[in-house]
Amino acid sequence: MVEGGVTSVSRTELTEFWRTIWRTPYIMRLALSAGIGGLLFGYDTGVISGALLYIRDDFKSVKNNTWLRETIVSMAVAGAAIGAAIGGWLNDKCGRKKSILLADVLFVAGAILMAAAPAPWMIILGRIFVGLGVGMASMTAPLYISEASPARVRGALVSTNGMLITGGAFLSYVINYAFTKIHGTWRWMLGVAGLPALIQFLLMLWLPESPRWLYRENKTDEARKVMEKIYPADEVDEEVKALKASIEAEKAQEGSIGENFFTKLKGAWSNVIVRRGLYAGITVQVAQQFVGINTVMYYSPTIVQFAGFASNSTALALSLITSGLNVVGTVISMLFVDRYGRRRLMIVSMFGIIACLVVLSLMFFEAASHAPRVSHSESFNFNVNSTCPGFVQASNPASWNCMTCLKASPKCAFCSNGASQYQPGACLVSDGDIMYKCHSEHRVWFTEGCPSKFGIFTVLLLGLYIISYAPGMGTAPWIVNSEIYPLRFRGIGGGTAAVANWVSNLIVSETFLTLKEALGSAGTFLLFAGFSFLGLVAIFFLVPETKGLPLEEIESMLQEGYKPTLFCCKGKAEEKDSAKRISNK
Repeated sequence: MVEGGVTSVSRTELTEFWRTIWRTPYIMRLALSAGIGGLLFGYDTGVISGALLYIRDDFKSVKNNTWLRETIVSMAVAGAAIGAAIGGWLNDKCGRKKSILLADVLFVAGAILMAAAPAPWMIILGRIFVGLGVGMASMTAPLYISEASPARVRGALVSTNGMLITGGAFLSYVINYAFTKIHGTWRWMLGVAGLPALIQFLLMLWLPESPRWLYRENKTDEARKVMEKIYPADEVDEEVKALKASIEAEKAQEGSIGENFFTKLKGAWSNVIVRRGLYAGITVQVAQQFVGINTVMYYSPTIVQFAGFASNSTALALSLITSGLNVVGTVISMLFVDRYGRRRLMIVSMFGIIACLVVLSLMFFEAASHAPRVSHSESFNFNVNSTCPGFVQASNPASWNCMTCLKASPKCAFCSNGASQYQPGACLVSDGDIMYKCHSEHRVWFTEGCPSKFGIFTVLLLGLYIISYAPGMGTAPWIVNSEIYPLRFRGIGGGTAAVANWVSNLIVSETFLTLKEALGSAGTFLLFAGFSFLGLVAIFFLVPETKGLPLEEIESMLQEGYKPTLFCCKGKAEEKDSAKRISNK
């Protein structure tokens, strides 16, 4: 998934984490309160996938306009990109706490707008508001947690925020399914997101500002009071001294590279170490999106319908599998990323992703090739005005099958045969009254995909795709970006790579349905397989392994230029390179 990522946590850190929060529950309260932002982030990522099915049914303009559906999905991504950029400035200007409070206000406002929307334009406006809140929360919540928690449990607490992102996505699918039988389905799905934002707003009112931000603003007494709640009394003086030294060093570094954003960016690209780090950081972030992950997260139920499951509730239920496996994959990543390394996990992950996408493409191709035929007698069984105009006017109607019917213009739908979905059925005008008539005869109404015996295998492959993605490409890109830049350029480097991630996300989410209409499901997934192969090649040649390396050694490696090695030769090559760097010093 998804933007934000989950940091790796060692067993020692987990042990220390439980010991610390048992002694100081205030720390956990602080982390969970701020971490609700992660929950909202994940919830918004997943909720639109189910809500879109019902928005499409309620608004004919959305049903008949692919670009409008893509815009409803992707405007939250556009808002998030802007929110993340604004969030960085607001964090420094107004503080972490106020930034989270503003994000909550935007999220509640967006949820209300969407729930009450009388037309698609208002849903889009609400999605922009929610996206702004998500972008600000994605920048601020991990920062607030890391700055307001002891160093010995910082990794575990920031990972809690990451797990809440993944858990929020899974929760959205559960809630989507729970509301399928309730009147105003999609309004409840989108509106309920305002509740956790409101809870976070109230909780944050009673929590302090980040001690690091307070100290930077010369509010040393306030910063000390906060730290007295976080650390044992015998550690407070030492932690305050460490904080003072860290901030003085940070200000000195800022002075050396300039405070203006464009000055920092120019300085980063003119530095060979940072430039090579950016090649690696941007590569993994762009590759993360162009493997097509957010087409699955944003459009999962729609893809399930492409596979031949017509029912909205069935599509949502099956989508729970992919979301649940995303949680499993994230946990696997936390357990193994420090053992096997970031680069190796990403490369193995990419091989799995490419294999799944190619097989998915073949499955969709076979499903299209074996789609049920369109029967002349079945199509005229209802009445002549109900029959698809394209089928009536076709020069060779005998060649039509379900897929031909669904691609017809004006838009048509396939009403399955009453005896069996896989026998020849009717190609009819896509209209609500005709749909009800089809259902009244105990037939199934297909608008997105065709009846297929390959459908369940497609869903299983989607699950395998998620399992391949989550442990490697799902989390490792964020870890690489937290490690690969020199300390003084870490903010600008990580921010530049994050912008590349959001922009790539926007491109993929805004074009998926259009690509599907132009290339078909098989062609679209094959295209993503091609992008994934290019990403694999780029990762192999541009991205070094950063596992366990001190910052000085990473800088030395980038200074010399990274030379990729195969896994089988990796150990000896790394020992040789490391020894060479040490001797050069």
